[in-house]
Amino acid sequence: MIKKFPPIILASKSPRRQELLKLMGFDFQVVLREVDESFPPELTPSEIAVYISEKKAKAFDLLVENEIVITADTIVSIDGKILGKPENEEHAFEMLSELSGKRHEVITGVSLLKNHQLISFYELTEVFFKEISAEEIQYYIQTFQPADKAGAYGIQEWIGLIAVDRINGSYSNVVGLPTHRLYTELCKLSE
Repeated sequence: MIKKFPPIILASKSPRRQELLKLMGFDFQVVLREVDESFPPELTPSEIAVYISEKKAKAFDLLVENEIVITADTIVSIDGKILGKPENEEHAFEMLSELSGKRHEVITGVSLLKNHQLISFYELTEVFFKEISAEEIQYYIQTFQPADKAGAYGIQEWIGLIAVDRINGSYSNVVGLPTHRLYTELCKLSE
């Protein structure tokens, strides 16, 4: 028998996160809050992802009893350098050129808020890109417009199909939400 969960709020405009929650069978509503996503410079990549997801969760101060808010932040890190969302097409080209032929990490910080209890965790997935040509990068940018994606790419899109050699860890984490871990934590929170 499938577990019953309290009402869920997803605090994310990401269509990928919304789709993943739908695929998991959750009923939820999307509620957004404006949050400053700056962070202290001394934080590690995993600490940054959790820090920002917690900031997003703390923006929800008035909740109905037992309601659960899910917030998340996904970052891409290569050699300790954070690759956020690209500012423009040229920036996206630079990012994808930097990822070409190398290993990078995708880290998603997730926070769950229920009855003033905040639970946070992160998931890290290693992603290995094959060498990709300038023409392939340009085609991807022009066709898929990756401006809203950390690291300037979506693994579920064309570039993920042709450029990702392998991953170590959760695929759904790279899409934007570590679903297995999320389900486990929601089950604990709903006991």
